Amino acid sequence: MYTNELTEDFGKVNIGQKNCILVVEDDEIIRQMIAIALQDKGYIVITVADGLSAFEYLKNLKTNTGELCCNLIILDLMLPGINGLDICRWLRHQGNAVPIIILSAKGSETDRILGLEIGADDYLSKPFGIRELVARCQAVLRRQPSNSNILPQTKVYKYKDITLNTYNFQVLVRNQYIKLSRKEFRLLELFISSEKRVWSRERLLDLIWGEDFVGDSKTVDVHICWLREKLELDSSNPEYIITVRGFGYRFGSS
Repeated sequence: MYTNELTEDFGKVNIGQKNCILVVEDDEIIRQMIAIALQDKGYIVITVADGLSAFEYLKNLKTNTGELCCNLIILDLMLPGINGLDICRWLRHQGNAVPIIILSAKGSETDRILGLEIGADDYLSKPFGIRELVARCQAVLRRQPSNSNILPQTKVYKYKDITLNTYNFQVLVRNQYIKLSRKEFRLLELFISSEKRVWSRERLLDLIWGEDFVGDSKTVDVHICWLREKLELDSSNPEYIITVRGFGYRFGSS
């Protein structure tokens, strides 16, 4: 079951507002410590103790726009039922952009890279400091669009058989809608809005992942590979995202 250990009435919580954080952690002590620290900073905290309950919660709780009813997920990897990697992977394959911070006792470079490459926004190894976790939550949330009553300006980009709409986050390819993760969508938006410009891997990391990203340029290559599989008729012979050897990538033919 998912619980609201620190909220008196879960049914009355406005879980669509910008300060709602979902904590998925099977260790009760760690879960409560995280929740208390975040609540002290003014966040609404929803806690979940196992992977299956987290999956059901995330699958069923949606706003009218289809976005998940939380603004950040703190996700342990070693969970009963369904592990955190599978939950993260499922969310990104659904095209959902909710920020995710992974917690794990596995702290090797390979484990961190894997977590980031499947779509996590940050990765924190156990044991960790609660103050550091709170600071990372604040940093991730600062990178999200600010809350505003003004509707964002809609931009529609078109290139050959691709149409990208920045208002509803839809991408149409050869008259079929495709699902992109948040990073894939932002990459495509950057590419299609600056046709033929060559982007270095390092610059793409700064713009899409942020300057405080912990990882290397292979992350860009992996996401480009995934994006090509969704856009190209033949990903081994791409016509949209072109590799410029020694430099990086560009969008569109020369």
